[in-house]
Amino acid sequence: MADVKSVRPGWLNLFRPWTLHGAVVPVLIGWAVAFREGLFDASDALSWSVLALVLTGGCLLQSAANILNTYGDFVKGTDTVENETRSPELVAGTLSKEKVLSAGLACLGATVLIGLILIWYSDWGILVYGLLGMAGAGLYTVGISYKYHGFGQASVFLMMGVLMPLGTYHEFGGGFSMDTLLIGLPNAFMITGVLCGNELRDYYEDKKVHVGTLCGHMSYENAKWTYHAENLIGYPILAALIMTGAAPWPCALAFLALYDAYRMASNARRASADPGCNRLLVPRAFTHNWHFGVLLVVGYLLADHAIGAFRYGRGRA
Repeated sequence: MADVKSVRPGWLNLFRPWTLHGAVVPVLIGWAVAFREGLFDASDALSWSVLALVLTGGCLLQSAANILNTYGDFVKGTDTVENETRSPELVAGTLSKEKVLSAGLACLGATVLIGLILIWYSDWGILVYGLLGMAGAGLYTVGISYKYHGFGQASVFLMMGVLMPLGTYHEFGGGFSMDTLLIGLPNAFMITGVLCGNELRDYYEDKKVHVGTLCGHMSYENAKWTYHAENLIGYPILAALIMTGAAPWPCALAFLALYDAYRMASNARRASADPGCNRLLVPRAFTHNWHFGVLLVVGYLLADHAIGAFRYGRGRA
């Protein structure tokens, strides 16, 4: 992969903290719904502590997935000195595979400890979300290695896009929330689009080593259209939610991220011919997803104030 800019191998790159928005945004969505419904006590320090633990647990699962992905791809022979530039810690000998595996398992172990506290605060129902999250993070390229069977994107959509916000809401509300599911749906597609960008960036290299990602089962052009669709479909979904009243209209603040969507789509159109654009497929999707998610949460939290001010203004008129 001489056309892809190398990164500096080490623990920081192994953990890839710049990917953690993938866990932060879903947690914030579930928390925002619980907050607006009065299930989160903002004056209670314990409630804030539990939110911090949920965020930490989500980030640990994301880190475990990153680390174990590096380990799994290396031991299977997928990552080699000739082709690996994004996670070169093992192929370059910077870290040992034993240390990398231990780091990934330590992240999972810490998540278990956090889960026990969350069960105490909530109920045993949260265990279901925790176990599914552990399976999603731990088995991506280790064990059943579902990435190699084309299920990576489906797992991200389900685990991070759907279950993580629902699990967060459950922690504070103790039940299923259709509002959380619907509000989180645009983000579910976008975070899946980030992984699609990863698969699209590595499309030809994965083909050489027979890694059966979802994009790898398509032509390159169809994979690129999938990337566009997953990253952009959130906008018509959000528009439909607002028009039907399923989402408050201040959530339209998220449409400001269309600027990022434009930059991302423009970059993707040149990716097949420009190595620099190919490298940016994932960072552009990261930025887009992060900005959209934060703006969506802010709009949702401001809904009652904005709607109240609007009604007050009309009343005075």
